[in-house]
This record gives sequence, structure tokens and C-alpha cells, in this order.
Amino acid sequence: MSGQNKHKPGGPKLPVKQLAILAVARFAEPLALTSVFPYLPEMIKSFGIEKNEVAKWAGITGAVFSISQSTTAVAWGRASDRVGRKPVILVGLFATMCCFLLWGMSTSLTMAITVRAIMGGTNGNVGIIRTMVAELVPEKELQPKAFSLMPLVWSVGSVFGPAFGGFFARPADQYPNVFGNIEYFKRFPFALPNLMACCIFFVSFTTGLLFLRETLESKRHKRDWGLILGEKLTRPFNRSRKHHHHHRHQHRRHSFVDDEASAPLLSSGKLSSTERIAVQVSPPSIKEIFTRQTVINLISYTFLALHSVTYDQVMPVFLNYPRYVRDENTQLPFKFVGGFGIGSDKIGTIYTIYGIFCGLIQFFLFPRLCARFGVLHVYRTAMCVFPLVYFLTPFTALVQDDTLRYAVFLCILIVKGFLVIVGFPCTTILLTNSASSLRILGTLNGFATTFSGLGRAAGPAMTGAVFSWGVQHGYVIAPWWFLCCIAIVGAIPSFFIVDGDGPTRSLDSESEDSDDGEDDEGTNGEGRNVIVDSALDDDDCLSLHSETTYGAISPENRSGKVSKVGSETNLLS
Repeated sequence: MSGQNKHKPGGPKLPVKQLAILAVARFAEPLALTSVFPYLPEMIKSFGIEKNEVAKWAGITGAVFSISQSTTAVAWGRASDRVGRKPVILVGLFATMCCFLLWGMSTSLTMAITVRAIMGGTNGNVGIIRTMVAELVPEKELQPKAFSLMPLVWSVGSVFGPAFGGFFARPADQYPNVFGNIEYFKRFPFALPNLMACCIFFVSFTTGLLFLRETLESKRHKRDWGLILGEKLTRPFNRSRKHHHHHRHQHRRHSFVDDEASAPLLSSGKLSSTERIAVQVSPPSIKEIFTRQTVINLISYTFLALHSVTYDQVMPVFLNYPRYVRDENTQLPFKFVGGFGIGSDKIGTIYTIYGIFCGLIQFFLFPRLCARFGVLHVYRTAMCVFPLVYFLTPFTALVQDDTLRYAVFLCILIVKGFLVIVGFPCTTILLTNSASSLRILGTLNGFATTFSGLGRAAGPAMTGAVFSWGVQHGYVIAPWWFLCCIAIVGAIPSFFIVDGDGPTRSLDSESEDSDDGEDDEGTNGEGRNVIVDSALDDDDCLSLHSETTYGAISPENRSGKVSKVGSETNLLS
């Protein structure tokens, strides 16, 4: 590593600006998705569904979204490998924005389920954003911070989302002085939170269009009209900054994330046609994608998505269910029926508190835990604690004192949030590090979204049906213990996972990119670093990492000869 970091004494840095733009693009989705949770039971009831059937249909509604998403995830992943990450992300944001507007105006269960199916099928952003993070940050020492960013964004969105859903659902009833005379909100009582979410989607879409840079190598240097427009709009605010960096940029190329999308590796006027080398990337084979470790990681990821997401979707139904009342059918400690008997406003408050704690955990604890104990050990521990959380959850309904009941429930919920915050970024890091090549990440994450989508579809559907069966037979513990069993099975694959070296090792590269303009290196389509700073001295060119090949293009020699080393193509000085 010493040879690599010689050009950057401080070591590799996070591409903060591009990660922040990705975070803005990602923010709208958790906000909109979690805003549904507080009012979903009431929405299902408004369609004329019986009380004991609400959990089942709420589960089916969530399952339809996940099934639809899983069936199209690989297609979206492959599309991002061909046309670029950015266009696919923008399509997903725009389609989801339109679907949420229709979702808020649903007047029947059929319409609601149809809209959710379209919403899931038109958005493959989860896997693609994960791929972009992996392409931006291949350094293993930076991965815990980088991969924890999107879960952090989810946590922040989860703070505002339930607040939107809980406080602005049924506005004509909750705030009659303000919305009581508006016929639209009487006809569509759940439209307002979705209208507000659509505004956030529009901001995310616009930010991505104007400022998000492509990370797919074959499309990275294509002219991007969105970036050009964004540059023109922000030019008055950036003149002083550009003047400050003018002389430095005369002599060397920008860093990967700050470079203009249309800029060539070197000035096109100084290169001959033989120097304009286009890297052709063939589609990855199934054998490349599904190695032993990727399969184990995909199984583990699927189980995690299944039980953790199902918990979040079943919880509002449990909180909305009438309070526990002892009768002749009650046989403690196992046979009883009851929930918290609260409405969407209080459910929204609980979710908001939950989201705040998740954000704090994500920001302060997760990177430190990974640094101290390692990603794999932290992940295994989290998988082993999940079953205990699910086992204890239903018994909170038995606590008679209101304050104590909410306190106990929130404690369990915060522990669950901690496990989720640890689990998802850890499994993302482990999955990424199991990949053999950077070029398969788009497709691999597409498959990850597909399999996790199947888990997120099966979980709510099965658990919703178990919930309905349980309350009919007097066992409200049934759905929670069902999740407990799933979590126990899901913990087993974690003990067969090996923390791999990551795709950068197989590609013989270590990326040196950051967004502060300090870099002297670019990357080719295979992630191989190519030094293009003409000011490098001989020692720089000869400081080779044991598994990294560098090529220097000096002012005296710009022939750009191509040499085949194995199956890899390298630029040689």
C-alpha cells in the first residue's frame, strides 16, 4: 500500500460530494415507503376489509410490491450495466413519484395493490445505488463508512416518513379547521402525506439529474446534459472556487468524481487515434456471479430482508389492534390476544422515535463497531440477537401501565433498529467483497435485490396470514414466534461466510479516487488504475503494489501502446 499512497500521504478519501448526492437521491424512498406504515391498517379498513383480515391484506399489499421489484431487479441491474447507473436511477425516482401520487388516491384494495405492483416493478434503485457506492469506494478501510451512509439515509427518512404518514393522514378529520372544507381530502383521506412525499421525490430527481455523475466506466465520459445544465445553474456560486483551482487543473486531470463527464482521459487534441482506447466489457457469466461465497451471502441477505422488513410491516397492525382484555380463552403466558389499540398519529410518533435512535446508532456506533470487531463478527452477533427480539415483542401488550408498556416496547424496538442498522450495511459489505470483479457488481446487486425482494414478499404475506390465524385462535404470539424461527434459520448461513478481499483485489487495483481534486489517477473499465499525471517522477512510476500494475504516460512518450497481460489490457509507458 505504501507505493499507492505515496501520491496521497493522507491515504484514500471518501468521495463525499457524490455520496451526498446519492444520499439525496435515496432519501425520498425511505421517506415515502415508511410514511405508509402508520396509516396502512386504517387504509385497508377503509376499503371495507374486516378487522381480523387487515393483517393478511396489509401483508399481501407489501408482498406485491416486493414480488414486482424482485422480478425486475436483475433487468434494471443489467440495464444499468449497459446504459449507465444514472439514467436508471432517474427513471426509478420519477416512476415512484408518480406511483405514490396514485397510491394516495386509491379508493379500493384492487387499485392499491395494482399501484404497489407498478411501483415495485419500476424501481430498481436499491441495488444500483449500492453498486455506485461500491464503484466509488473500493477501499476496504473506507467501506464501513461508505456503505453505512445509505442505511443512515434510510434512518433519517424513517424519521420524517412516519411523521408525514401519521400526522397528515386523514387531514380533514385530524385538522378540521384547516382541511375540513376541502373536498379533495375528504374523498382521498390518505393523499396528503403522499403529495408531500412527491415534493421530496421531485427534489431528489432534480438533484440527481443536475449533479449526479455516472460511475459506469463505459458511460462515464459521455456528454451529460443534466450535468451541463447543473454546472450552468451553479456557475455564479462557484466562480471563486474555480479560480482557486484553475492552475492546478491546467496540469492534471481531475479526480474521478469531480471530473467533467465529457472530459477525455487526456486532451483529445494531444492524442492520436491509437490512443483512444475503449474498454469493451463483456456481460458476466452466471458462473462468475454465483460463486460459493456470493451464494451464501445472497441466502443470508434474503433471510435478513425477510424477517426484518416483515417485522416493520406487521408492527403497525399489532399496534393498531385493540388492547389486551383477559377472557375465558386467555391462558397466560402464551394464549392471549391484544395489541396497543392506537391510531396512525401515535404509530407515526413511535416510528419517528425509532428512526431518530436508528440514525444516532448509525452515525456514532456502527463504524466504530466494525473497526473494533470486524464486519463479519458484528454481522454474526446481530443475526444471533434477532430471534430474541422477535420472541419478546408480543409480551409487551401484557404490560398494563401505559407508560411502562410504551417504554418496554420502545426498548425492544430500539434494539431491533440497532440490529438492522448493523445487519444491512454489513451484509452489503460482505456481499460486495465476495464479488470476483467490479464489472459484475451491477448484475450481482440486481440478483441481491431480486432474492431479497422474494424474501420481503414472502415474509409479510406469510406473517400476515399467520397473524390473522393467530388472533382468530387466541395466539397473538404466533406471527412473532414465526419470525423468531425464520431468524434462527437465517442466522446459520452467517457462520459460513468468509470476508473476502473484494473485487479490487481480483482486478489488481486499488482506487485512489476522491472528490477533493487531490487525485492523480484515473481508472479504466476494469478498475485498473492508470496514472496520467505527466509530472510524476520515475520513483512514482516504479512504486508498484505487489498486485497492482501502473502505467505512466509521460510527455516524452505518449504512444499509448497496448499490451495484453493475461486477459487484461494495460496502458504502458
